[in-house]
Amino acid sequence: MKNWRNIAIQSLLIPILLSSCASNPVTQEEETTEENTSSPEASLILVANGEDFIRQGFVSKDGWRIDFNHAYVTLADTIAHQTEPPFNAEGEEKLQSLKSVTLVREAVTVDLAEGDENAPPIKVAEALGSIGNYNALEWKLVNSGANSNSVILEGIAKKDNESIAFTLNLPLELSYQCGEFVGDERKGFLEAGKTAEVEATFHFDHLFGDNESPADDELNVGALGFQPLANLASNGTLNTDLATLKQNLTSEDYDKLIDNLNSLGHVGEGHCKIN
Repeated sequence: MKNWRNIAIQSLLIPILLSSCASNPVTQEEETTEENTSSPEASLILVANGEDFIRQGFVSKDGWRIDFNHAYVTLADTIAHQTEPPFNAEGEEKLQSLKSVTLVREAVTVDLAEGDENAPPIKVAEALGSIGNYNALEWKLVNSGANSNSVILEGIAKKDNESIAFTLNLPLELSYQCGEFVGDERKGFLEAGKTAEVEATFHFDHLFGDNESPADDELNVGALGFQPLANLASNGTLNTDLATLKQNLTSEDYDKLIDNLNSLGHVGEGHCKIN
């Protein structure tokens, strides 16, 4: 009798236990959410690149050979993003970030001309970031307390028998938003246990033009060149700033200068927009 009583009790408990288990099922969505609560991280590196124009020098659209001793840029508020949809700097859509990594908060100055002619881009900062594709980058050019000019270009320009030692002090306050890096290699893909780069690229050929490109190339048509600056030199020296250039350049040349400076910021060959 005891055996039959135990069997009867067990037969009653089993449905109750099954019902209790079924009342709180673990769904696939909950499993996925729990797995994603601890996203793996790796190091994301920000580099700044003035390209061969800064490292190796070049000839401007109007025939001046330009070599840089220093090319200082001051960056701040630099953030790499994983975006969906991919951000297009030439479109109207806003940047929609899924995940972000702040690489630079306070202003930091780097010399794009540092190293020899084959030196790699300059490392600016490094931070931990979630694994994924960082396909957008935003940063600011700022005038900090330590450096009142966000861009300073120092070098030598030569043409025929003339040589000019120049310093251009450019107190720009610009904020760039850029899409994915465009170049020979793709950047911004961060994998577990590895590092990845994002790059702030500066196209100084936009300012001076490039003698290796046709004269009617869009780049050269829009570039200021160096001759308008050479015209302001005295005794082989030019030390100037934006305020002085505004007073001494023609309005057309000054407008070109400002347009050129606004378009300095790129990600490789990828475009940026002023935010």
